[in-house]
Amino acid sequence: MLSRLTRSSSGALNSSGLAFRRRISQKHVEILGNKYPVDEVTNVTPSILSKVPLRLHTKPGHPLCTLRGLIEEHFAGFSHVSSFSPVVSPFKNFDELSFAKDHPGRAVTDSYYVNKDMMLRTHTSAHEVEMFRKGEDKWLLTADVYRRDEIDGSHYPVFHQVEGARIFDATPEGVKAVEEDNERLAQQLAKSNIEIEDVPHVSPTNPVQEGHDPVFAELVAKNLKLSLNGMILKLFGGGASKEPLKVRWIEAFFPFTSPSFEVEVLYQGKWLEILGSGVVVKATLDTAGVQNKIGWAFGLGLERIAMVLYSIPDIRLFWTEDERFLSQFKAGEITTFKPYSKYPACYKDVSFWLPAETSLHENDFCDLVRDTAGDLVEDVKKVDQFVHPKTKRTSVCYRINYRSMDRSLSNEETNQIQGQVVSELKSRFGVEIR
Repeated sequence: MLSRLTRSSSGALNSSGLAFRRRISQKHVEILGNKYPVDEVTNVTPSILSKVPLRLHTKPGHPLCTLRGLIEEHFAGFSHVSSFSPVVSPFKNFDELSFAKDHPGRAVTDSYYVNKDMMLRTHTSAHEVEMFRKGEDKWLLTADVYRRDEIDGSHYPVFHQVEGARIFDATPEGVKAVEEDNERLAQQLAKSNIEIEDVPHVSPTNPVQEGHDPVFAELVAKNLKLSLNGMILKLFGGGASKEPLKVRWIEAFFPFTSPSFEVEVLYQGKWLEILGSGVVVKATLDTAGVQNKIGWAFGLGLERIAMVLYSIPDIRLFWTEDERFLSQFKAGEITTFKPYSKYPACYKDVSFWLPAETSLHENDFCDLVRDTAGDLVEDVKKVDQFVHPKTKRTSVCYRINYRSMDRSLSNEETNQIQGQVVSELKSRFGVEIR
């Protein structure tokens, strides 16, 4: 929940799906033993589907699993869940959480669709209503999530999130319970080496929802902040520095919370955005059939935090099976990653004219590269684009930077892979290579 879902998007609804249909012959896609029919919207790719069974957050000793465990330790009294299938309906992923009908995250250029009725979840919030409907009052949910994205050292189309939530009875007894918990948490933080730059729990620009008692909503927002300040201290406050851990809260906007907040931590001299959070919108609880309650929720990305805490320089490393990476880590311990080598990069450019009838989104190109070259690609950048003044045809040029994390790539091997990328580009999208 409350992760960045605000990227702009464009492109025809069916462009990615049609490209997918060109390269597969079967009528179904199989995911975790279940078969789903493909249609004109289908845009999941073989490279993405190959990641679905891996569930890195459940592998003991893996940095993502250790980080997940530390967060679960902090919320020891919460239910801990990590078993939901990533295949959900668009209604579950967006509509149950009050996403606008024109939200860019719904586009096939931003999300992976199994077909028009099913997709790979883009955030753990897709299960929020489900958890509340089960009667869970406080829970953590960890899962892999999927978003079409660029290729570089900090972005990957599959990553992992932790979602947490707690709700209280909207009664005098509930108010008293929150007040007592706030006092307990505040006393703990007062004894800790942490410096917090706060914002008002409620403000005209970060308002209480209609139907919520303003006093109680403010207490719940305070409970959220106190709970998360403790978690952040657990993750980032274990160093030898005598300087206090500096945390700052920022007003934010999310479709599914109000008031809403983001949190940043000053770590190694830089402000790092950690998570999004807020008071759950009443519509979400109403959809879950939960009445007369109020609560908070937060969501964070495990890779983003793990890359900082473990000093892991490239997000692809989380997926490697190289023992030189995996053997450096032990369950329950955060240690500094020691690079075992830095192999040379080899970049190749590809320039082409776009057919007038084809819509090629940048994420379509990145998925094509991933499908063809896998994790041998370090990053992809558009380095040129222009429209011919006479023919009005559009030309684009992408630079693909090949670099293996585990071995040196020969120029001959790179040329062969680049040739496959070019061949797929012509086949799938009908482009004319320049």
